[in-house]
Amino acid sequence: MSRWEIGIRSPREWLPFLAQVLQVPREILERAKAVQPVESAPPMRSVADFLPEGDPLAPLGARTGRRIGAGQVGDLAQRVHGLRLADDLVYGKDLIGPALRELQAAVKLYRDGTHTEEVGRELLGAIGELAQIAGWVASDAGEHAEAERIYRLGMSAAQAAGDGVLSGNVAGSLAYQWSNTGRTADAVGLARAALEDAGPDAPAKARALYLDRVAWAHTRAGQDRPAMTALGKAAEALSEDSADIESPSYLYWMDAGELQVMEARVFTELRRPLRAVPLLTDVLRRYDASHARELALYLSWLAVAYADANEPEAAAGTASRMLTLGQSGSERTAERTRIVLERLRAYRDVPEVAELLAS
Repeated sequence: MSRWEIGIRSPREWLPFLAQVLQVPREILERAKAVQPVESAPPMRSVADFLPEGDPLAPLGARTGRRIGAGQVGDLAQRVHGLRLADDLVYGKDLIGPALRELQAAVKLYRDGTHTEEVGRELLGAIGELAQIAGWVASDAGEHAEAERIYRLGMSAAQAAGDGVLSGNVAGSLAYQWSNTGRTADAVGLARAALEDAGPDAPAKARALYLDRVAWAHTRAGQDRPAMTALGKAAEALSEDSADIESPSYLYWMDAGELQVMEARVFTELRRPLRAVPLLTDVLRRYDASHARELALYLSWLAVAYADANEPEAAAGTASRMLTLGQSGSERTAERTRIVLERLRAYRDVPEVAELLAS
């Protein structure tokens, strides 16, 4: 029944049983099923609609650089993954310098050097991956305009490399930023385009992540029903993953726990704390404490969910735990801190909250 309510399923063989349990004539449910409102979807766009003007990756007319081979591409791929792992422990403002230097060096390598067509595609793929993580770092540092410029470069690189899955990852990252910075209509369009660009044959983890971003974009746009539908599809996609399915290395972190977190965030944003709190407490109970930024962010959502559930003491305790983690290098964490404290001001007469606000 809940799947029917949120638009994931439309009952067929279950309909007579639902009618019996609800004590409603089957004919009424049949009519309800027939007239069930369908929200109009925004016109489908492609990632190409969001690419920058011109070609920022056009090779220089006269190349004077060295010959680039598979070895140099492999070295670049290792540095990209190293930067990605560094982002788990070092955050925006502390990492943006090294990230931008790596990206600039990679673009220069591609534009200045000489290489075969195959090596060129591999270089473009590495640049796309590097732009995704560099854009993420810039966004975490609060440099949103710079992050958007970097993401658009990465989208161009992935498109030129013919890698729709990578293009979807970069485009989805920009859509996520737009969702959180007020460009909600653009975010929905780009998140949907990113999913479309990846294609139906994309690895299960990729489809799950990109559907998550679609869900978040709809949530921030105030579109509850399509948000819940996308969440259900993300869970279905991830359930198809197995050890036999090869996923890109940049999806190493996507798992059932991350899916739970996004579900909880959506439920929190939609003011459904009874759904959000159990999910978040379950994830936090087994979360790697060395990833302090993510831990602080997840605690911030739990604090808001507790406040929405009229549990100010629990909200204050959770917020206090979040604040002890610090993370001054992350603008994301700073923004979430401001949101949590503002939400708790409604309970300023509760001693635990008053003590937290005064500290």
